[in-house]
Formats: sequence, C-alpha cells, structure tokens
Amino acid sequence: MNKGFNVSKFRKNVIGINQKVPVLKGKWVNYINLDNAASTPALKPILNHIEDFLAYYSGVHRGTGFKSLKSSHIYEQCHENIGHFVGADMDKNTVIMVKNTTEAINKLSYRLAFLRGDIVLATLMEHHSNDLPWRNKALVKYVNIDQQGLLNMNDLENQLKAYYPRVKLVAVCGASNVTGHINDIHKIAELAHQYKAKILVDAAQLIAHKPIDVKPNHDPKHIDYLAFSGHKIYAPFGSGVLIGPKETFSKGAPEYVGGGTVSMVTLDKVYWSKLPNREEAGSPNVVGTYALSKTLEYLKSLNMKQIEHYEQDLTIYALKKLQEVPSIIIYGTTPRVGVISFNIEDIHHSLVGSILCYEAGIGLRTGCFCAQPYVRKLLGENVVEDHLKYYENNNINVIPGMVRISIGAYNTKEEIDYLVEWLKQISLKKNTFKRKYKFNPALSTYIPQGNENFRLLQRLITSEN
Repeated sequence: MNKGFNVSKFRKNVIGINQKVPVLKGKWVNYINLDNAASTPALKPILNHIEDFLAYYSGVHRGTGFKSLKSSHIYEQCHENIGHFVGADMDKNTVIMVKNTTEAINKLSYRLAFLRGDIVLATLMEHHSNDLPWRNKALVKYVNIDQQGLLNMNDLENQLKAYYPRVKLVAVCGASNVTGHINDIHKIAELAHQYKAKILVDAAQLIAHKPIDVKPNHDPKHIDYLAFSGHKIYAPFGSGVLIGPKETFSKGAPEYVGGGTVSMVTLDKVYWSKLPNREEAGSPNVVGTYALSKTLEYLKSLNMKQIEHYEQDLTIYALKKLQEVPSIIIYGTTPRVGVISFNIEDIHHSLVGSILCYEAGIGLRTGCFCAQPYVRKLLGENVVEDHLKYYENNNINVIPGMVRISIGAYNTKEEIDYLVEWLKQISLKKNTFKRKYKFNPALSTYIPQGNENFRLLQRLITSEN
C-alpha cells in the first residue's frame, strides 16, 4: 500500500466516517460508504472554513456594505482558484459556476452555435448527461467500445476522418462511472484538434481521483471545455463548474437571462455583463462556490498525485479480493479509477444491494447508473430488447443491471474485506436470501419480509433525526 498518503489522518477529517446506522436484528454498525461515484462526503476543515465565512456572507455584486464587498471579492477569487486547480489560463478562459455537471453540459450545449448537419461525437460509455443534451442540438454519433468496455481509439479517429469537417465537438468522459475506465483525454484532444473539432471532458468521475491539467490553449492537447461537480470531490454544497474559452460565452445571449446577467437594460436594448456574470443568472451559490474552492485548496495541499496512488493501490486490492467471491462477474479492465461494477450469477443486482444495505450497513449503487447504453453493451446485445420489454411491462424487478462500488480516498482495505465477506455469504446463500426478501413495487427495491426490525428501520429512515 502506498505510504505517501495518510489515510488515517484524512479519515479523521471526513464527516460521518464513524456514523452508526441500524441494520436488521436490532443492531447498529459503522456505515461503510462505497458509493463515492454518486457523491462524496464533506470534510471537517471545509465546514470550519464555511462557518468562518458565514460571518461575512452577504449578497454579491453591486452591494456597498463591507460584507457584500468582501463576499464579492471572495466569490470572484474562488473562480480563479478553481480554474488554477486544473491548470486553466484565466486570461483566456472563464470559470462558470452552475449546480452540477449536468447543468454545465446543458449550458455548453446552448452556447455552441451548431449548424444543420454538424456532428457531436460522443461515446458509448457516456453518462446520460453527456449524451442527451446534444441530441436536439446536433447530430450525435457514437464512438464504439471494445469487448472490455474500453474506448475504441481507432473508431474515434475513423469517425473523425469520415465526418470531417462536420464534427464540431468530441464529448467524452474523463473516467467512466460504470467501469472506472480512464480515457486518455489529451490524446483524444490531440486527435479532435487534428480534425478541427473541440473537446469537452466530463470530469465528474475523474476530478477527485487524479490530477487534471487542461494545458495551455495553444497546446494541441488542450482540453477546450471541462465540466465537473463539487459533490463528486468532497464539496456537496450544490456547486458545479464549466470551464472554457471566453470567446465561446461572449457571443450572443445566454440561455438564462435576468438579474446579474446584464449591465444595462432599456426598453429595446440589452447590454450583457462581462464573464462570468453574464452566464450566472440570478443570485449565485456563493457558499457552495466557496466550499468547493476551499476543498480544492485542501486536496491540493494533500497532493492529488498521492491520492491517486493510494486509490490505485486500493482499487487493485479490491479487484483481487472480489475475485474470491463465488460466481462473481466483474466488468471492465484497467486503467481505471476506483469504480468497479459486477454481478453475482443467479441473483438480481438490486437484491444484492438491499441485502448489503439492510444487513451489512454498506452503501453502494445498483442498476444502470444513468449510463444505460453502456451497461447494456457490457451485459450483452440481447439485453437491449429484454430491457425495453421489462420496462414496458413494468417488470422493474427483473430489469438487467449491475452492482457498483466506488472508492474514495478515505476507504480502506478493511472495508473492502468486510464487503467481500458479505458478498461471499450472498453468493453461497442465494436461495435463503431470495426467500427472505421480496420486491416492493412502491419502493422499487427488495425489502426483508415479515421483519419487525425492518419496519423500525423504515421509521428511522423517515424520521428527522
């Protein structure tokens, strides 16, 4: 295990790390979060920074009070800090604050002036949020994947050649939220630029796990547009980021207009504010932006490269341990971040997730992870037809999918061992668990049957404390 990153010290700064949660038989256990691809926990040092900042918090832009002036200065500085974290040249690029990655990509889809016949080249491994926004803006083509789920780089170049010069944008994830596969974003950028296209990197699954450098704008390997969410990198306070060239966002009118977006309005004319204000309509999420900026500053002090090394070691360990589970099928290969999806033969993915929730106190995710075309491709071509049939007949309990664990910098080998021991039990006692749990259509999940402790769990879940 890598010695450079002090995981014990980091864990002490993770909020909720020793939180006890109820499980069946009236027990309480330490919650183990292996759902970091969905959202990461907040950090204590950042909460302390927020508490200090709130004493000076006020509405930003054009306020004349001391608190407003200070908040405005801090908010503007946060944009700079966030841009610098990924190596952006802030003289040529702008950082636009939004709610999340999904909003960032949707915003960009409105700001790129596509013409009839223009193509966005996406991939089969994209999250829906880097697929659907493009479908009604341009013609979307998809780069294929190989048998292991890796991006087919030959197909990427072949399509860039075949559709040249119609491809205006290559939209690709930095890392998959299903397999964790890491794409060579700089090689893809170089190929895109060679064929006069721009590149957008959805960095939602990369930002917390690996240093990112968008490189100078003149560099052939430059990342033109970058999008990510704060809640994926230990800042779950409602902030998202879109970074790109100022010239992209200086043309035309923003898609959201109103307060903050204008510097002058008459009855027949509008003069738009300077960037990034013109793209941040209404009162912005100042506290969320501040929290993200401080989180990035904190992680940078820990050394992102050391975090990457630690997580890579833990991912390799997890992959090795998971192989001990009878009848397990693991999807994907390396290189990958700590996202691992799998199935256990002859037991539904949703049932596996419920058992781990109600009996082990483990949080993970099951289903298709908002990447249905990719998951279906990995499961097999015949799954597409079955999936549609089950969905149309409302047979949600048999829709194919996967179980996914996703590792954060605070997870440990001991947590992986605990997970694997439970997966072994599930694999060896499938029929016992199948009798014990029943699918609940109202909750769209499996729940334990005839268990008073389960009813207590439900009351605890729905109570305020």
